Amino acid sequence: MTDETTSRVPASAPVRLGRKIKGLSDRSVAWLFIAPTIFLLLAINIFPLIWTIRLSLTNFRANRTSADIEWVGLRNYRRILTDPDIWNSMQATAHFLIWTLVLQVLIGFTLAYLINKKFRGNDMWTTIIVLPMMLSPAVVGNFWTFLYQPQIGLFNYVVGFLTGADPSSFSMIGDVALAPWAIVIVDTWMWTPFVMLICLAGLRSIPESIYEAAECDRASKWRQFWTITIPMALPFLMLAVLFRGIENFKMFDLVVQLTGGGPGSITELTSINLKREAFEKWRTGYASAYAVILFVTVFGLASIYVKALNKVKER
Repeated sequence: MTDETTSRVPASAPVRLGRKIKGLSDRSVAWLFIAPTIFLLLAINIFPLIWTIRLSLTNFRANRTSADIEWVGLRNYRRILTDPDIWNSMQATAHFLIWTLVLQVLIGFTLAYLINKKFRGNDMWTTIIVLPMMLSPAVVGNFWTFLYQPQIGLFNYVVGFLTGADPSSFSMIGDVALAPWAIVIVDTWMWTPFVMLICLAGLRSIPESIYEAAECDRASKWRQFWTITIPMALPFLMLAVLFRGIENFKMFDLVVQLTGGGPGSITELTSINLKREAFEKWRTGYASAYAVILFVTVFGLASIYVKALNKVKER
């Protein structure tokens, strides 16, 4: 091969490759770029899901040999749906989920409504409010564990100052009646800023011309709030509820740091119960069925909710 021929090969190769790519349609080029991502998502998400479904139909235990595996069909699912401990953890999760959503939406929207009003120090207060959501849940859990201490905790002293009760007479994370509310308070403190930011984006997306037209029609501030602000910010509120609902349904690290599921099992959420079944009792097949049920529950509820959200956005 001569030197002239050798110099032609590198120069002609990119030209031929460019011509091939140029001949592809826009749809083919798009698939060429997203194919690696789709393959990665299938490898990370779809394969583990299929493997989990397969394990849920067996009595597999991770601490035993594969020779002991037996096909049990839907027996694990029947046992889960009739297990009172599972329903107790579901009840604890529902209590945590509902109250955190209610408090975070009410407080978050109120803060967003106040911050949306331009005043001096607006940016400073916004920065201060969003600080909790920047922290790690593990750090927040340890921080509030000290705050909840009956002898040295600041929380008990504040409650005692406001109510006149003895600060050492109650323990937020050690009392069966108070422990569920302890985790609700901490999660609300940490994630209300997230809801506030989403609501603030919704409020600032409302055109000022609508309020000006309402003032020309002599609509009161209260009427403007209920007929303009709430309807136009509702999709953002529902979006915040969707995000926080999914995250709180699988809440794990914050509760583990605060109560570890106790006292007893009063704050044992489904995620904590699932972890104990899989990695403490080593009932891998049973835990896989448990995980599939939780996945179907979250996916089903989220799908229904997204349809409702789309209908609200179309109004």
